[in-house]
Amino acid sequence: MDQFTVKSVLNIISEFVPQNASIAVADSEQFIYYQPSKQIDVGIKPGDIISEGTAAFKALQSRKKIGVQVESDVFGVPYYGLSVPILEGGNPLGAVTAILPSKPFVLPTSFLTVKTDDRWIPLPYEEIMFLEAQNRKTKIQSQRVSGFHKLNLSELEFVLPSDMFIRVHRSYIVNIHFIEEILPDFHSTFLLVMKDHSKIQVSQTYASQFRRALGF
Repeated sequence: MDQFTVKSVLNIISEFVPQNASIAVADSEQFIYYQPSKQIDVGIKPGDIISEGTAAFKALQSRKKIGVQVESDVFGVPYYGLSVPILEGGNPLGAVTAILPSKPFVLPTSFLTVKTDDRWIPLPYEEIMFLEAQNRKTKIQSQRVSGFHKLNLSELEFVLPSDMFIRVHRSYIVNIHFIEEILPDFHSTFLLVMKDHSKIQVSQTYASQFRRALGF
């Protein structure tokens, strides 16, 4: 990846990763960029080969987003890595990794608790239609209730099950089981018609990832 591509990737990844995370960008063989944070610095240098135990290696091998605890025998410092592969035609070209001192969020494994006007309601994942970014919080929409969760959309993206939820826009994550139709839209993007008849655009940034995830 050239420098322009690295800058473009960093602009995109800033929407995904928790604040104060170190960021490492790699091609398919070595790290090409590293930005340490005040929270944690694992000492990566551009040109370092991607070793087998790293989060980047695991993301490239699996060709999917991963979150993994990496022990101190890799860099001398234990860390939690959130790594997203960069794919072209299904082939891994590189990976972007957020590096944190520990797993950033611990949530129940099967539901989100949302706040309505006067109460809190646990919503099972299978009832959630979509999530929308609103004023640094996340609006959770189901067919029976809507409310807000305290974590932002980027934070929730890393803990929601990837076989059920997919990010389609900087402001939206959708539950694929609630997509009624996928319509073509301008500039090779798509318009989703949800089962409640609401419409959500798949932005150009997420269009390729969306097609791969849904296999079309």
